[in-house]
Amino acid sequence: QVHVRESGGGSEQAGGSLRLSCIASGYNDASACMGWFRQAPGEERELVASIYTNGGRTHYSDAVKGRFTISQDAQDGAKNAVALQMSSLKPEDTAMYYCAVDYRCVPYSDLRRSAREYSYWGQGTQVTVSS
Repeated sequence: QVHVRESGGGSEQAGGSLRLSCIASGYNDASACMGWFRQAPGEERELVASIYTNGGRTHYSDAVKGRFTISQDAQDGAKNAVALQMSSLKPEDTAMYYCAVDYRCVPYSDLRRSAREYSYWGQGTQVTVSS
């Protein structure tokens, strides 16, 4: 069974930085699309950034491009571990952040894939940015 676990959320002032981590375990495949999504109260879940773990190809939403960086983050030997470094935070970045994994990805998969295309999800971690 695949498990996805996020960590690293918290509260920060505008202009500050936070780092989120995600580990997916239970599936012995190093190739996956891994995405960070966020959802604010009353809003739809939106894609923030995504990465193809076999090769490191990435995609960012316009809202975070230039401020957030998604990267592979080897932890404890986990094959599918990614980090989201968030800098120059804004109050509008406040949301619950979710990590998602899709092992059906192939090298040419579109990294703009929507939430419904991801198979496995973490429980989420809250990020709150104050002005």
